[in-house]
Amino acid sequence: MLVSAIAKTVFRLNGQLVEMAEVLAAPAGLTASWWRVLGAVAFEPAPVVEIARRFGITRQSVQRVADLVVAEGLAEYRPNPAHQRAKLVCLTEAGRAKLREIAPGHRARSAQLVRNVGDDPLREILAGLTALSRGIDEAAGDAGHLDAP
Repeated sequence: MLVSAIAKTVFRLNGQLVEMAEVLAAPAGLTASWWRVLGAVAFEPAPVVEIARRFGITRQSVQRVADLVVAEGLAEYRPNPAHQRAKLVCLTEAGRAKLREIAPGHRARSAQLVRNVGDDPLREILAGLTALSRGIDEAAGDAGHLDAP
C-alpha cells in the first residue's frame, strides 16, 4: 500500500512538473520535452542514449526530440570520440539563448516552491526520492525489469 501511494503521488507530481515546464517553456517557443533535451546538454554534450538513461525515458522518444531541436538549429550532432555511431547532441548558441530566456521564470518558480515548501523539506524529499530510485534500480537488477511478484 505504501509503495502504491508513493507511485500515485509521484505520477501526479510528474504531471504537475511537466505542466509547469510547459508553462515556463512556452514563451521561449519550446515544449517541456524540448527544454528537457536542451537542458540535458547545456553543460556537456551527450549521446541520445545517455540523455534517455538520465531521465528514465526511451531512447526513441529522446531521438525524436533531438532530431526536432537539431532541425530548428537549437542543437547539433557532432562526432562522439567514444562511440563512432552514437553522435553527441550539442547545444548551439540559439539553444543556449532559449535556455537563457526560460531561466528567469524558472528561477522565480523555484524560489516560490522553496518558500511554499521549505528548503529542508525539499532536501528530505530529494534524498527520499533518490533512495527510492536507487532501490528500484537494485530491485530491477541488471535485466532492467522488476521481477513479477
